Amino acid sequence: MAVRAEAIVMGASAGALEALSTILPALPEGFRLPVMVVVHVPPDKRSVLAELFQAKCRIPVREVEDKEPIAAGTIYFAPPDYHLLVETDKGLSLSSDEPVLFSRPSIDVLFESAADAYGAALVAVILTGANQDGAKGMLAVVDAGGRAIVQDPDGAFAPAMPQAAIEMCPAARRMSLSAIAAYLQEV
Repeated sequence: MAVRAEAIVMGASAGALEALSTILPALPEGFRLPVMVVVHVPPDKRSVLAELFQAKCRIPVREVEDKEPIAAGTIYFAPPDYHLLVETDKGLSLSSDEPVLFSRPSIDVLFESAADAYGAALVAVILTGANQDGAKGMLAVVDAGGRAIVQDPDGAFAPAMPQAAIEMCPAARRMSLSAIAAYLQEV
C-alpha cells in the first residue's frame, strides 16, 4: 500500500502557465497538501505567478519567503532567481547558489531537497518544458520511494522536460493535464 502523501512538488518551464492553469485551480477548497512549484522565470523580472493563481485557485497561493514554515493546503511558488529548498524540518528556504542547467530556480534542487524531507510521502510532477531540469530530481524522489507523475510529452507545449523525466524514470506515470488534476485531488 502506498504511503499517504504529505506534499506535492511540481516543476514546469515553457508552457507552464497553461499547464498549471489546468491543474492548480482544480484543487478543492480544504485541500490538505502543500504544493511547492518551480517555474523557470526570467531572473530580472518580478514574478506575478502567485498573484495570478491566487485569483484562480480555491486554496491560498503565495511566493515563498526564506525560512518560511510549510502550511498545509497552500501553493508555494519559488521567487525569480532563487532556488527553493525544502528543509528536513519541513520549512522552506531560498538559495542563490549557482544555476542548475542554466536555471535558478531549479526543479532538480526543489525535488532533491523535498525527497530528503518527505521520502515516500512525496508526489513529484514534471510538466511541460524545453530542457532536462527535473529529471535528476524526479529520480531522487523515486529513489526515496515517492511517486513520479509526468505530463504526457505528446500533449505538452514543450515535450523535452517531460520526455527527459520519463527517460530517467521509466516507472513514472504519464498523464494528461486533466488526469494529473484528478489524481492530485485523490492523493
